[in-house]
Amino acid sequence: MPTTDNPLRFLHISDTHINMDTDYIKDYAEYTPLIGTKALIREIQSLPFTPDFILHTGDVAYDPVSDVYPPIKELFSTIDAPIHYLVGNHDDSQDLQRVLMGRADETIQPYLYGELGYKDTQIVYLDSNGEELNPEHPSGFVNQEQLDWLDAICTSDDERPLIIAVHHNVLPAGVPWLDEWMRIENSEALHEVIRQARDRLCGVFFGHIHQNIQVLRDGVLYASAGSSWCQFTSYPDPSNTMYIRNAHTLPSFNIVTVTDTTTSIIRHSFEVK
Repeated sequence: MPTTDNPLRFLHISDTHINMDTDYIKDYAEYTPLIGTKALIREIQSLPFTPDFILHTGDVAYDPVSDVYPPIKELFSTIDAPIHYLVGNHDDSQDLQRVLMGRADETIQPYLYGELGYKDTQIVYLDSNGEELNPEHPSGFVNQEQLDWLDAICTSDDERPLIIAVHHNVLPAGVPWLDEWMRIENSEALHEVIRQARDRLCGVFFGHIHQNIQVLRDGVLYASAGSSWCQFTSYPDPSNTMYIRNAHTLPSFNIVTVTDTTTSIIRHSFEVK
């Protein structure tokens, strides 16, 4: 079990949106996703410690095309820590599993969910790209198979610290476009399952929204990570996605430290030069 003297420490990165076209960019972005990812990797390599692992909560690629994943694997191979990938709404699940996770065709899952273990900590990850998705929204859905699986975990007698990861945002944050357009459609059902394990739960970590937001409900902490490419901006009033370039929208990732008593999340922002 992680302790103060021997904590579990991991990096939470998300939404790299890598496109190998060096000219690819959007009008709201200042640089290409590839440039942002290279800056992210340099920043990780400059840290004065080696994390136990890196959690990438999805949208690894910008478009779900097969050719992009081998170069992505090569890019991240320079990092001296294991990387665990979730499937985002921009990813191709089969190619991600085949190339980045090294799975053979017969072991590829229709929905990528499962369990990891580090320092006697239980880490479970979900696939929020379920079959009930609204085609007009970039929202998520966690199917019943995963809810039942997670329910068994959250109601078990397991006393290990628990970490849960998912791509899409779960709970409302008081921001109309974020809450109504982006989040998991059956988020209340998911939260009801998750909160059963709140006594041992260290946090629920997600991506998708290109910004750092924390939401606390029923003793459960939900925390997102920023993107290495471009950031969205959220305030309580706007109903449309906002892109504002200022000191609060620098690319970033989170440094998460877990002990038997504490979860600490440090936002690590960096400039892309």
